[in-house]
Amino acid sequence: MNRRNAFTFSAIAAIGLALSPADLGAQQGIAQQLVGAWTIVSWQDAAPNGTKRLITNPKGLLIFDAAGRYAQVVARDDRPKFKSPSQPTAEELAAATEDYFAANAGTWTVSEAEKLLIQRFDAVLRPDDEGAVVRSGISLSGDELRLVSLKPLPTGARIDVLYRRAK
Repeated sequence: MNRRNAFTFSAIAAIGLALSPADLGAQQGIAQQLVGAWTIVSWQDAAPNGTKRLITNPKGLLIFDAAGRYAQVVARDDRPKFKSPSQPTAEELAAATEDYFAANAGTWTVSEAEKLLIQRFDAVLRPDDEGAVVRSGISLSGDELRLVSLKPLPTGARIDVLYRRAK
């Protein structure tokens, strides 16, 4: 092997090592890293009146597609069942809605420079929130994603949500 081929081989090997799978997340933009499914780990919110809730075992999923669409559902893990599933009372329906923290779908973009997720609610459990735009700070660490709302949500709450990449 001549010197030129040896140098070329060494350069290719160095580039290959530099782009090892452990470093690929750092090479990708935030938006590309978000694409896929995320399961919820914890949900914390603070209501306008100062009341705080920490939900440590919520059920839910957040899905981002590469075309800029998303869907999110998040509920308490201990929601009470209806006494009569075919005919729930108005109180049971209201309680079920309150224990469903997020049920929305719409579009999403990322401000890479500001590390912000921008979501536009097209369909929402609470109809008054349709059309709302929510901005959340993004923190990615390995397979964990933390979203922290910058301004209160349409309901007036501020949230801090931790997700883990679905496997």
